[in-house]
Amino acid sequence: MTSIIVVGSGVAGMTAALEAVGTYDVTLLTKADLAQSNTRYAQGGVAVVIDEMSDPGAPKLGDTVESHVTDTMVAGAGISDEDSVRILCDEGPEAIDELIARGVAFDRHDGELSHGLEAAHAYARILHAGGDATGAGIAYALIDRIRESAVAVREQTTVTDLVIESGECVGVTLLDGEELRADVVILATGGAGQLFPYTTNPEVATADGLGMALRAGATAADLEFYQFHPTSLDAPGNFLVSEAVRGEGAVLIDADGKRFMLEVHPDAELAPRDVVARGIAQQMARQPGVSVRLDATALGAEFLARRFPNIDAACRAQGFDWGEVPIPVTPAAHYYMGGIRTDEWGRTSIPGLYAIGEVACNGLHGANRLASNSLLEGAVYGTRVIEALTEPRPLVTFDDQWQESLDLDLSDDPDALDVSRSDLQQLMWDAAGLARSGTDLEQAVAELKRWKSPDVTDAKSAEDANLLVVARAVVASALARRESRGGHYRTDFPETDRAQATHSGIAARPSTHWSAHA
Repeated sequence: MTSIIVVGSGVAGMTAALEAVGTYDVTLLTKADLAQSNTRYAQGGVAVVIDEMSDPGAPKLGDTVESHVTDTMVAGAGISDEDSVRILCDEGPEAIDELIARGVAFDRHDGELSHGLEAAHAYARILHAGGDATGAGIAYALIDRIRESAVAVREQTTVTDLVIESGECVGVTLLDGEELRADVVILATGGAGQLFPYTTNPEVATADGLGMALRAGATAADLEFYQFHPTSLDAPGNFLVSEAVRGEGAVLIDADGKRFMLEVHPDAELAPRDVVARGIAQQMARQPGVSVRLDATALGAEFLARRFPNIDAACRAQGFDWGEVPIPVTPAAHYYMGGIRTDEWGRTSIPGLYAIGEVACNGLHGANRLASNSLLEGAVYGTRVIEALTEPRPLVTFDDQWQESLDLDLSDDPDALDVSRSDLQQLMWDAAGLARSGTDLEQAVAELKRWKSPDVTDAKSAEDANLLVVARAVVASALARRESRGGHYRTDFPETDRAQATHSGIAARPSTHWSAHA
């Protein structure tokens, strides 16, 4: 094996490319520029057991890998894969040491790494860079290393499909019809926030890798589990107001100025994200037309501007002086726990195809991701996927905790209308957002069949085709899980069912595969 194609330029994709270059011929493809990814927009930080780091500026907090494992498993609501979790927590310190070696400048105080507390963490183990610009700090450092390396970078390059021959992935098809061949294709295409009208994700997060993998016949998993961040700014753009703000002491208040989360969960504002998001949504329903507000005034304007410079600027741009007045916040689509089913090495059900980062699902996050584990996942599994290529390993198999796949029909009615992205997004918000019901999901299944994938003539139509495929898979998965767990809440099945403490799976019918250039 000599050649690798990496699709995606977030922390997972760039880490994989840097780990591979020098041993393999590496081509990195990204549909925008290198900096446009969910990584670039991540604020809060990176969760890691600082005590285990080799960096001399790592303070000793009494934290342990076992504690990080426990916190991650608890947040996952009973279905996190413990092997995947332990890999993340065990290998996290080394991965962060490598990021530092590659130029990531995490914030320090008196020479020691600064560390903050976020929801559902037992220790203040969150590293950050540039205050609230951790993702940007990581992205730009890795971009510098990529530019210095022998990685062949192709920006503004849209991948429309995987090339499958004799059941193996042998390359990708580009928008202009060109086929690029490689021994291995690694999908690191990020999330799917553009399934919804309100999201903290950038415009490039259109479920591309997942859509392509489903069309190619790969097994996906846990697609019903979508995390809605509790606190985006209730203003155009839904700018993310980091969990770290609540970690520093900000509180959520209702129209009367009362802290309503105290009555929802013992950890109040620092409860798991799904709990806080639903708590906000329920409070918004009780006070229609009046926003829930995040009160950070006790932290002081000077501290807020220093610790959260980007959020501070975003608030002021919208006319909010958050050092003096509480700001309006609302939940927004943030992170996908589900994705292409992989093992702990990033291998999928299709030989030659690997997936890492948010596009992948190895069970790490279970039904609800623990805050600040996402950037760490990209760094850890971006390294492991290349390690998997250095020695022979058997074909991937999935154990009994992963349910037999649902059968997804991707066929389009030829008389259907081309999908409308805005209509699809609103349908997904109404039927598959923070709260779902069987009736709404069944109606969504029917509505999604009234649309068909557009002819792919440009990047947007390729994205719309992927969004339609993934929307159908999300709704089918949500309809099948008749319980509430983590990021999946059914109003008609509000309780968690121990018998359903398994991962779901879904795959498309092989005869219905679509090609942009058929």
